[in-house]
Amino acid sequence: MYFTGFIIAISTFLIIGLFHPIVIKTEYYFGTRPWWIFLISGIVCIVCSLLIEDAIFSSIIGVIGASFLWSIGELFSQKKRVQKGWFPVNPKRKDEYPPLQQDASVCPVRNGKPQKGYEDRTYIHREDAE
Repeated sequence: MYFTGFIIAISTFLIIGLFHPIVIKTEYYFGTRPWWIFLISGIVCIVCSLLIEDAIFSSIIGVIGASFLWSIGELFSQKKRVQKGWFPVNPKRKDEYPPLQQDASVCPVRNGKPQKGYEDRTYIHREDAE
């Protein structure tokens, strides 16, 4: 039996799972400033994966590099999630988050009524469901 594909798949799953808390903690403690560290790390890992002969190790390093690069976008998305209130704000950096505008809400329902432009969507309200 050949376990190469299985090892790469499990490693990829674990690496992606590891990068979620890394992005969350990085944004919490440092904001989006270290995005360039993710860029350099991703490029270095991808270049190294091209130079490694072993298929499993090369694949794992390549996945780590791709995860670093993907995390750049996630870092900036995480800042928006914090602004929306989905994640806690670091009290030491709360001045870095401008307040959301009134119409910038993610929720299509405000005060029990659909927002403008959301009337035709398939959201069911309690009074409509009865």
